[in-house]
Amino acid sequence: MLKSSSDSAVPRLRPYQNHAVDNVIAHFRGSDDPAVVVLPTGSGKSLVIAELARRARGRVLVLAHVRELVEQNHAKYLAYGLEADIFSAGLGRKESGRQVVFGSVQSVVNGLDDFATGEFTLLVIDECHRVSLARDSGDERQAAASGKAGQRAVSTYEKVIARLREARPNLKVLGLTATPYRLGEGFLYHRHYHGMVKGPENTFFRDCVFEQPLRVMVRQGYLAEPRRIDGAMAFYDFSRLTPQRNGQFAERDLNGVVQGNRATPQIIHDVIQRAHDRQGVMIFAATLAHAEEVRELLPATESALITGATPGPERERLIAAFKARELKYLVNVAVLTTGFDAPHVDVIAILRPTESVGLYQQIVGRGLRLSPGKTDCLILDYAGNPWELYAPEIAQTRPDGESEPVQVECPGCGFANTFWGKRDGDFVIEHHGRRCQGLLFTRGQSPAKSGRSNPEKEVDAGAASGAIKSQCTFRFRFKVCEQCGGENDIAARACGHCGERLVDPDDKLRDALKLRHARVLRVSGMQLAATTNGRGVPRLKVTYHDEDGETLDEWFGLETPAQQHVFERVFLRHHLRAPASGWRPQSAEQAAAEAYRLRAPDFVIGRKSGRHWRVDEKLFDYVGRYRKADGAGIDD
Repeated sequence: MLKSSSDSAVPRLRPYQNHAVDNVIAHFRGSDDPAVVVLPTGSGKSLVIAELARRARGRVLVLAHVRELVEQNHAKYLAYGLEADIFSAGLGRKESGRQVVFGSVQSVVNGLDDFATGEFTLLVIDECHRVSLARDSGDERQAAASGKAGQRAVSTYEKVIARLREARPNLKVLGLTATPYRLGEGFLYHRHYHGMVKGPENTFFRDCVFEQPLRVMVRQGYLAEPRRIDGAMAFYDFSRLTPQRNGQFAERDLNGVVQGNRATPQIIHDVIQRAHDRQGVMIFAATLAHAEEVRELLPATESALITGATPGPERERLIAAFKARELKYLVNVAVLTTGFDAPHVDVIAILRPTESVGLYQQIVGRGLRLSPGKTDCLILDYAGNPWELYAPEIAQTRPDGESEPVQVECPGCGFANTFWGKRDGDFVIEHHGRRCQGLLFTRGQSPAKSGRSNPEKEVDAGAASGAIKSQCTFRFRFKVCEQCGGENDIAARACGHCGERLVDPDDKLRDALKLRHARVLRVSGMQLAATTNGRGVPRLKVTYHDEDGETLDEWFGLETPAQQHVFERVFLRHHLRAPASGWRPQSAEQAAAEAYRLRAPDFVIGRKSGRHWRVDEKLFDYVGRYRKADGAGIDD
């Protein structure tokens, strides 16, 4: 499908670009699985695409969502002295006869008959983080082709892929992006070539075959250094806003914060002052009304506003004037976060909350390209965004504002996982990880035997050729199957080991509430105390309290290694806020003193045993119809 040798004089690629191309070729030689290449904004994705298209043996279709990217990618390919077609109504061209075609996805999906032959061997999707794709089977392909795919709307990209695969089932699909995750969906791919699992098993893209970290790009001088300055004297408080189900903030809620806010004139004054000796300023506003207010506060002859409603010709005129430095300030509302290239930009002013580190990186990336006379880029954040530019993306939603990325080593395979969590100095006291993300290679040589490998080190995608790759089975939090004892994800409904239906927590609570010899506590607190039992033997007493004053107790000995082992197995494994963190109390006194490392269950079910009650079952991570103690006001 792809040739590995150079045929003629071509533009010089940077080392990491060559490595990306080589890894893609190595991957597709041994697999038809869709793959992803991750390159930061400004790293030259267009040149990587051009080199791959040049070396392809069959026909290549390169898709983008906006005509600016289509034109940009096409221009890089022409730099090789080769010809390629453009299929884009916005560019006034619909050509599809040459070996390589650069197209806008909407135009291509409306002209699929021109791409129905089996000659296309490689499909490249630029900015693939914008695409929601399902991992497809033959039935799903037919559904996509007919526009029927269950309840979910079929994307335009899925229709293109389905048509191309009808003619060539082993079509290679490559995505390129700077931010390989989608808000609310997590990572776009399942496996990373450094030896880790990132996204769910059912992702469309199976492998990330190359990634160039942003920090390395800055350190090596390929991108300008970002210098972040948080607005201290004047800023917007978006902390009370709650995202909608799609993960984004509602415009009415954003307007409630920014519209008429007394901080806006101070903020714009600060931007102007800090940008006094700067070349180009991009301002990201929260809403249309906010953007219009910001625009009114800027020098009229030096600024412009672009929104989704700006007509095409007017938008092109304003962007051209900004790139020519006839305008210094360019205000926009969510339209210039990808596919916009103005290297002279050296100030990014963020006046809106960013729902994810991915969006934050896309915005900041507009100012990191190199340009003559530019040494760095000021990042002025007036919205209190919590993201670190170089911090890793974590698939799960950030639990709260105090959580940060923490590293947790798997006791099974040694992989260094990154989860949301909290620290006590260097010690992790809480994390929200469920399953180890380590990728195990059961045959051949793993490119990364553990998560301790340097994530900035380049590793060949083909290094594990022939190896069977599977995710480590260790679970930090789990639901136990009552039939076989197997550990499952806390949200699983059926056992992944024996296939039996897992008992629903609501069923357990309902059945317990019906029994006279059972007691259900809606846990509002948990207390640990170092004490003695009735015979004067030292013990750890754990007391669970509910809202009505009822309690249930359980007792543990911690005097011997055997007792400590039992305590770890039956109590710690479930109660630790940071499972597998290595905390092992050696006495009841230590356990009681460091009880902050433990979490209480949501419900405790007790059973009558003679004259006493014993704890029979504890429910953690509960999601169901019954109200938890922290959900006052919600009816059962």
